[in-house]
Amino acid sequence: MSFVVTPQSMQFEGPLALRSGASISHYTLAYETYGRLNADRSNAVLVCHALNASHHVAGVYADQPKSEGWWDNMIGPGKPVDTDRFFVIGINNLGSCFGSTGPMHDNPATGRAYGADFPVVTVEDWVAAQAALLDALGIERLAAVMGGSLGGMQALSWTLQYPHRVQHAVVVASAPSLTAQNIAFNEVARRAIVTDPDFNGGHFYEQGVIPRRGLRIARMIGHITYQSDDVMNEKFGRALRSAVEGSAANTEFLYSTQEVEFQIESYLRYNGDKFSEYFDANTYLLITRALDYFDPARDFGGDLRAALAQASAKFLLVSFSTDWRFSPARSREIVKALLDNRRNVSYAEIDAPHGHDAFLLDDARYMSVVRSYFERIAATFEGAAQ
Repeated sequence: MSFVVTPQSMQFEGPLALRSGASISHYTLAYETYGRLNADRSNAVLVCHALNASHHVAGVYADQPKSEGWWDNMIGPGKPVDTDRFFVIGINNLGSCFGSTGPMHDNPATGRAYGADFPVVTVEDWVAAQAALLDALGIERLAAVMGGSLGGMQALSWTLQYPHRVQHAVVVASAPSLTAQNIAFNEVARRAIVTDPDFNGGHFYEQGVIPRRGLRIARMIGHITYQSDDVMNEKFGRALRSAVEGSAANTEFLYSTQEVEFQIESYLRYNGDKFSEYFDANTYLLITRALDYFDPARDFGGDLRAALAQASAKFLLVSFSTDWRFSPARSREIVKALLDNRRNVSYAEIDAPHGHDAFLLDDARYMSVVRSYFERIAATFEGAAQ
């Protein structure tokens, strides 16, 4: 049973200095909170979101009973991250399209939508903006920062940018940087968007159009890479749509080069269409670039051990056996670098068939690992309060 939540927003005059050398002023961050902050403010948990998610982490909106947050199975009363014990904060990243200031909003300097002129943002910039919001909420130290995929990169970056403010970091299905193949997938998706005739150099808002074709293809690429081959075969195999399967009258249609024949094709097109209705093209470009740029070892000659020497938090890392976008080997790189620095690290590698999307699903072993870890965190501040 989901609980009712209310979205909030906070305005900042800025300027927020960005890694690119640019800055942004007069920006808004959308956020939600779940549970209650305890008397000594020691039970706060920040949840960082992945590419197409938002600050709506858990619960439902009163007027939308089917609007469950993207990690509602993980966070809530009695759930692995128990909001009867923790005060959980979800923040929509700067540059997103779900309430925080992004490319579709007006640039105060011009009075027109930022569009392609929105400044480049990085994982480190998001973390800095999150820290500003936590400052405004009066939260100096986090019991934990948590995220999956791109959210895991933000959690890792928190331990490096603000090591004194993070007690625990939970990094799920993530990596210390993207591989060349991952960057390549992102670039193909971006090219699909920027070559859409309706993209108009990123200033399509003024034209009253949306580069839907590019967004559809970008989403289709994502769906293919975030799921495992086994799961796709189990769901769809080589099944044909019922409208064409076994019908002699449809022989010409069956061998068409244009029509949708296989169920997997129908599934991809459906999800691509849905994505193009709610996601912003410029936001997609910004977020995938932030993914590509993240590499804390870059400033240390590629030495991840040296980069992570700054971290003082305790860590839980979780990976999934069939996740080939963010493979277990990448999580183990982080584990080794932390252990080389004599940090406190727990690691779980879950044998799950679901590919990268496993971090969003209800695998009992995965949920049990996270629940146990957060129970140990809760025991530290609950014991101190007695």
